[in-house]
Amino acid sequence: MSFLTRKPALDALIVKQEGSDRLRRTLSWQHLVALGVGAIIGTGIYTLIGVGAGLAGPGVMLSFAIAGAVCVFAALAYAELAAMMPAAGSAYTYSYAALGEFLGWIVGFSLLLEYSVVCSAVAVGWSGYAVGFLEGLGVTLPAALTNGPHAGGVFNLPAVFIIAVVAGLLAIGTRESAAVNAVLVVAKILALALFVAIALPAFNAAHFDPFMPFGVWNERTDDAGDLVKIGILPAAAIIFFAFYGFEAVSTAAEESKRPERDLPIGIVGSMLICTAIYMVVAAAAIGAMPFETLAASKEPLAEVIRVLGNPTAAAAIAGVAVIALPTVILAFMYGQSRIFFVMARDGLLPQSLAKVNQRTGSPLTMTFATAIFVGAIAGFFPLNEIAALANAGTLAAFIAVAVSLIVLRLRAPDVPRPFKTPLWFLIAPAAIIGCLFLFWTLPVRTQVYFVIAHVIGLVLYFAWGFRKSRLAVP
Repeated sequence: MSFLTRKPALDALIVKQEGSDRLRRTLSWQHLVALGVGAIIGTGIYTLIGVGAGLAGPGVMLSFAIAGAVCVFAALAYAELAAMMPAAGSAYTYSYAALGEFLGWIVGFSLLLEYSVVCSAVAVGWSGYAVGFLEGLGVTLPAALTNGPHAGGVFNLPAVFIIAVVAGLLAIGTRESAAVNAVLVVAKILALALFVAIALPAFNAAHFDPFMPFGVWNERTDDAGDLVKIGILPAAAIIFFAFYGFEAVSTAAEESKRPERDLPIGIVGSMLICTAIYMVVAAAAIGAMPFETLAASKEPLAEVIRVLGNPTAAAAIAGVAVIALPTVILAFMYGQSRIFFVMARDGLLPQSLAKVNQRTGSPLTMTFATAIFVGAIAGFFPLNEIAALANAGTLAAFIAVAVSLIVLRLRAPDVPRPFKTPLWFLIAPAAIIGCLFLFWTLPVRTQVYFVIAHVIGLVLYFAWGFRKSRLAVP
């Protein structure tokens, strides 16, 4: 029975480089930092800052700080395990090695919610900027093709389009797509610097009073008559979406040249860079515009600059968002395809999907399958619900990584650790408690969707993976 079986230690810690199902090592730490920054800076600051402001008011600054602190704890745990186990699969691989196949599957399914749904959420956010950018050029797309059924449309064509473009880029090859990603990341950071340079001179401290109009935790009734959680903590549970792209770096373990050095630098470095950028941009945005106006816009940063009377800069920021936001989709679609790839290699998904294209060194079949799945979500669902569901999956994965760190510290204290989490006995429990609390603050509907999705996942596991996994087959 493979139900409680763990991956053998050597299989988890040492990845052989021969064979047709092994990925090619082509990435340096610079690529990984760019991958992490590209994954983190995206819809969270370009679009979700408006959603967060609507839930917490100016106090969304504290929401950023709370979500960032939880992610820092999780990032330190990821850095140790990624350097210790330089294999693709991220939290799925770590949980499989530390906690067993069954819990590994659950974590892998949580990552399905995270990565695939993140791609969809960013695509929807990109669509808002793309539509605004095109309207600035005099091109208006039909509402039926820019909104899902929830907003009176048919499906979100721009969101589906950008997913198809990113999938094509990933199909070209890992190193090539990483190089394009690095260029776009620089463009994205320059656009945010332009935003801050224009918005800061218009800073108005009165926009921060009252600082916490909805308190730390509260509820209100929405237009549909449902109770909605508002305040600093519920906003943090949504803003959390803006930070966790660092996890995408760990999925590149099997393709990094020196994983014991490159992975900790990529994970922790990208997290620190992005936290600093987020706090500055959020302060500038709220200082320049009342939070109610910010919350009402689908492209809040560009809206701030337009209101300040600089339409050219607003067009430039929107244009860069149109060009550079896909770096987030690229990073997460890359990560998702690698996690699916490893699950297929382990037999928990059909092993025919674990094929690496010999020309590009990447899993083409899994990349295109992932694109079809995330495109369907992006075409029909709204941004806030997508982001909340992605957060639920991520929080579950972060908890599993922190638990795996504790288990391996106690069960295998002598295994070489190129990077050691400082004060692990405090950091890991803090990550677990923080993630559990943020999960509790998510909308009830999201929590229900999360449970339903995992029930479906368990059905798939017992129908296939339980009998077909490599550990189950003699």
